[in-house]
Amino acid sequence: MDGLFRFFLWTAVVLGVVVGVARLTAIRWWQVPEDDPMLAASITPSVRAGDWVLLWRATPPPFGALVVCPDPEDPARVVIGRLVGEEGDTLTIEGDKILLDDKEAHTESACAEVMFEVEDPVTGSLVEQYCDIEALGGVAHMRGTFGGVGRQKTRSSRVVSEGNVFLVSDNRAYPHDSRHYGAVERATCKESLFFRLTSAEGWGDVKHRMTYIR
Repeated sequence: MDGLFRFFLWTAVVLGVVVGVARLTAIRWWQVPEDDPMLAASITPSVRAGDWVLLWRATPPPFGALVVCPDPEDPARVVIGRLVGEEGDTLTIEGDKILLDDKEAHTESACAEVMFEVEDPVTGSLVEQYCDIEALGGVAHMRGTFGGVGRQKTRSSRVVSEGNVFLVSDNRAYPHDSRHYGAVERATCKESLFFRLTSAEGWGDVKHRMTYIR
């Protein structure tokens, strides 16, 4: 009995050390802010306000990652966006579409859940949108499209300046991204979202627990 107790004790200690080291160096768990309606709309359908997620921070976020960075306009807050432009890249965004150095991202397929709802950040009403899978530079991710709703459909073209990255919202109908707050200093973008533990609804939300974020 004493041997079994010691085994479980040492197992718990070792697991605690491993988790502690990982927490300090590679990952951390974090809840997506619930107090910013514009941010909440812009990150759907990939993640939602209130989700508990894991952030990877052992290496700099690569192209195509969904990143968390300090808000350039208010460092006490954060912005979340898809890293789709790096130093020297030319980005053109028009409606749903992105062109990177004149190469257009293409749509691969519909999402597993084709339709989703988002709260309009201005009116507070629920709006139904279509979800598809977009591929840009070999990286595929979910995208929320217009479907007759949203706030930004104008054409925008930028060249990413030295030392910066350009972020674009996965929800193209309700963006809050580098078109609004400008390019972001790459050195400040140290973490990327890669796994959802639970949604804001808790463990009982089976569809949105223990899922990879892409």
